[in-house]
Amino acid sequence: MRIQHLLNSIYGEELGSQVGDDLWELMSIFRDKYPLWCANRGVLTEILTERDAILITYGDQFSEPDRPPLRTLADFLDEHLADAINCVHILPFFPYSSDDGFSVIDYKQVDPNLGDWDDISRLGEGYRLMFDAVINHISQHSAWFQGFRRGEEPYTAYFITVDPAADLSKVVRPRALPLLTPVQTSDGVKHVWTTFSPDQIDLNYANPQVALEIIDVLLFYAAHGAEIIRLDAIAYLWKEIGTSCIHLPQTHAMVKLWRAVLDAVAPGVLLITETNVPHEENVSYFGEPLPEQGGTDEAQMVYNFTLAPLTLHAFQTGDASRLSAWAATLTTPVPGAAFFNFIASHDGIGVRPAEGILTPAEVQGLVEQTLAHGGQVNYKEDPDGSRSVYELNTTLYDFLNDPAHPDVEVDVKRFLASQAILLSLAGVPGIYVHSLFGSRNCIFCFDETDRPRSLNREKFLRPELEAVLADADSHQRRVFDGYREMLRIRRQHPAFHPAGEQRILDINPAVFAVARTAPGEEELVVCLINVSGRKQTVELTPTLVGAPTGDSWLDLLGGEQIAGRGIELGGYEVMWLVSD
Repeated sequence: MRIQHLLNSIYGEELGSQVGDDLWELMSIFRDKYPLWCANRGVLTEILTERDAILITYGDQFSEPDRPPLRTLADFLDEHLADAINCVHILPFFPYSSDDGFSVIDYKQVDPNLGDWDDISRLGEGYRLMFDAVINHISQHSAWFQGFRRGEEPYTAYFITVDPAADLSKVVRPRALPLLTPVQTSDGVKHVWTTFSPDQIDLNYANPQVALEIIDVLLFYAAHGAEIIRLDAIAYLWKEIGTSCIHLPQTHAMVKLWRAVLDAVAPGVLLITETNVPHEENVSYFGEPLPEQGGTDEAQMVYNFTLAPLTLHAFQTGDASRLSAWAATLTTPVPGAAFFNFIASHDGIGVRPAEGILTPAEVQGLVEQTLAHGGQVNYKEDPDGSRSVYELNTTLYDFLNDPAHPDVEVDVKRFLASQAILLSLAGVPGIYVHSLFGSRNCIFCFDETDRPRSLNREKFLRPELEAVLADADSHQRRVFDGYREMLRIRRQHPAFHPAGEQRILDINPAVFAVARTAPGEEELVVCLINVSGRKQTVELTPTLVGAPTGDSWLDLLGGEQIAGRGIELGGYEVMWLVSD
C-alpha cells in the first residue's frame, strides 16, 4: 500500500508499521466524521479550470471599526471581486508571535483579532479557500515548545537539539541569522534548530509523533473548508547533519505521504508547495506520475517562482527574450499537475529562481532598480559564510515605475502589462492583493518594523481605500478596473484552462507572445504583451501560431477588430486575440 510504503521509507519497516497503525486510526476517524470529503473525487483537470484565480491576502487586509476583519474581507470581495476572483488564499490567520503570522502559536485556532471559524466558513460559502500549513516550524510561544522547555512528554522530542560545536557548514540557509538558538529548559540550556528566526522553532519530523500531529492538522484544515493547502517553506523540512538540509529525500517522502493520506480521505483537497529555489529544484515537488490515478504522487501545484524575476528583467530592459526562452521550456509531468503563477506576494521577489538564467550583472541590475525606487534587499547566508541576494523587497508597482517621476498613463499600462503575462500563461494565477490596486511601497510600515518585507504588507482601512477607488483619476482605480476586466474576460475563455496547451511564439524580442489552446482545441487565444514603451509590430501566420487562422482578429480586451496578419502594439499594450 502506498501509505505504508512511504512510512517504511521514512522510518524503517518496524517503526513504520507501528506508525501506520496510528495513522489508519486517524484516517478512519476522519473518514467516518466527514464521509463527503472522501466522496469528493476528481482529477485536477476537472477540479481546476479557467475560472480559477486565487487572491492572496491577509485576513486583516481590510478593516473597519467594530467588525471582525474576516467579515470585512468577505464584504469587500462580494462587493468588488465576486465576478473576477473565485478562490482566496488567506495568509496565516492563526494566533502568532512574529513574522506577520508565519510564527504560529496554535494551528487550530483563528486569531481572535481577525474573527473565528464561522467567519472562515462564511468566506468558504462564496469562495474556494486556500490555507497555509506553516509546518516547518512553530512559535516559541506555542504549547508544544513551552512543554519542551518544561521537559514534558511528548514534547521533549518535538524539536531538534544540536551541539553548537557540530559542523553545520553544509546547511543551505534562507536567512543571514544564526541557525541554532540557545533556550533555557528544565534540563539546562539547549540549542534548538531555527531555520528562519529565533522565534520560529523547527519541528523534528524524525519523530513520527510529530508527523502524526501534522497530519491531524492537515485533516483539520480539510474539515474546516480548505480546498488547497499551501506547504510553507517545505524544502527545509527534514534535517540531517552533514547534508544541505534542503530537498532531502525524506522531505519529498513526507510530502508524498501527506498527499497519499489526502487522496485516501479528502481527494478534493490539493497540495501546493512553496519553495523559493531555482526552477529545476522547484518543479521536483510535482513528484512522479501516478498512471493508475492520473496526476502525480506529490504536490498537484508548485509556485512558479522563476516567473517574477524574469518578468521584472523583461520590463527593465524592454526585452522579453530571456522570459520567452524560459517559458518555452515550461512543462508539467502530467496533465494533472499545474503551475501556480505569481509575480508578487506577501514576501519579497526571490532572485534565486533566476540562477543560471540571468547573469549576476543582470540580477544586480534588478537590485539597483529596487533600491533606486525606494525598496530594500534581503540577503541569505551562504555555506562559505558570505552573503548573497535572496529577495527584492518592494511592491511590484514601485519596482516597475519610478516613484520620483510618476506618469499615471504610462505607469498603469506598464503595470497591467506585467499582470497580463501572469494571466496568460498555463497554470493557475495567484494575485497578491496589493497588485489589484498598484500599491506603493509602504515607507512608514518599514520605518515602524525595520523589516524590509513590511514595504509590501500595508493594511487598508476600508473607508479610506473605498475613497481612493472612488476617484476615477487615481492610479489605484485605473489599475483596479483594468485588472478586474482582464480577470473577467479570462474566466470566460476555455483557452485559459490550466491544462490548455501553451506555445511561446518567437516573433519580436520586445513582445512576450503565447498561443493558448483549450484542452479540446475548440478555442485559440493569442496573447501579445509589449514589454517596451515603444511601438512594436508583429505578424501572425498559421505556421507561427500552430493553428489555422483567418485574416482578421478580435481583441478580447479592447474589443477591436484587426484586419490582416500584421499586428501593431503601442507601448506596453496588451492584446488577447481570437481569430475573427
